[in-house]
Amino acid sequence: MAADGLDEIDYGILHLLQQNARATTPVDMADQLPVTDTTIRNRIERLEEKGVIEGYVPIIDYEAAGFPMRLQFSCTAATNKREEIATRVLELPNVVKVDEMLSARENIRALAVASTTEEVNDIAARLDELPLTIERESLLRKERIRPFNHFGEHVVSKE
Repeated sequence: MAADGLDEIDYGILHLLQQNARATTPVDMADQLPVTDTTIRNRIERLEEKGVIEGYVPIIDYEAAGFPMRLQFSCTAATNKREEIATRVLELPNVVKVDEMLSARENIRALAVASTTEEVNDIAARLDELPLTIERESLLRKERIRPFNHFGEHVVSKE
C-alpha cells in the first residue's frame, strides 16, 4: 500500500469511477479488476469514509440547461478570511464552483452561470457586497475537463 493507505486496486476503482461513475457498477469493475464485486463495494465504502471520494456529481452542460452565460470572477479576499469568504461566495445564487487559491491576490475564483444580463449584474452586485475585491470578470467561452486518468489504469483490464 502507498503511504496514503491506497493501493493499486483502490486506484483502479478510482480510475473506473472517473470514466463513468453512474454507469459503472461493482460487478462491471470486477470484470476489469482482479478482485470480486464485494471487495469493490467494500473498497468504495472505505474510500468514501476516508473522504477520498467526496461525492458523485453530474457534469452539466449549463448552456443546454438554459444558462448560456458562464462567468469567471477572479477576486481578492484577505488571506486570513479567504476560506470563510470562499464558502460565502459558493452560497450565492448562480455560483456553481469556487476555487480557493493560495495567493495574496486573486485568491478566490468563482464560476457562475446566468441566462440574462440582469442575472449577470445581480451576481456581480452580490459579490460586491462581500468583503472582497473583484479583480477580473470573464465570459467563459468553453470549458474542457477530464478526470485524472492515471489512477490505476495499468491495473484495469482493457477487455
